[in-house]
Amino acid sequence: MREGFLETSAPFYADVVLLLEIAMGIALLAGAVLARKKHFRLHAWCQSSVVLLNLGVIVIVMFPSFHAHVAPKIPQRLGKAFYALATLHGAMGFVTEFLALYILLAAGTKLLPAKLRITNYKLWMRSVLLLWWLVLLLGFATYARWYVPNLFQK
Repeated sequence: MREGFLETSAPFYADVVLLLEIAMGIALLAGAVLARKKHFRLHAWCQSSVVLLNLGVIVIVMFPSFHAHVAPKIPQRLGKAFYALATLHGAMGFVTEFLALYILLAAGTKLLPAKLRITNYKLWMRSVLLLWWLVLLLGFATYARWYVPNLFQK
């Protein structure tokens, strides 16, 4: 029974989120290129838009799905890849989104006290970009484990 459009057993919304997350990951890389080319205003708009869009996806889709399907099974089912991948993806995703929002506030505004602002932008931004891609790869693995039948069967 297929509901989505990617030829898996995923529901439509999961297919949309997967493609949207891939697009956001690519946009973050494009934003990094903009920074390298010293187009800092465009870089800021690109990265900020992606971080805020992702926050919306987390709040509207990912957190409710995690809360309904994974959280009730923790900790008793963490030994199963089905739940372990989703839990790791959720935990790392939360940390990464939090850090990305911190960068937006610390680098792009004066809302935080001076001692909480960032001085080494490159290190912070590159580290969070790397984390973002690790979370994206965990998201691929989670999607595959949940929705691609027979992928993990022998």
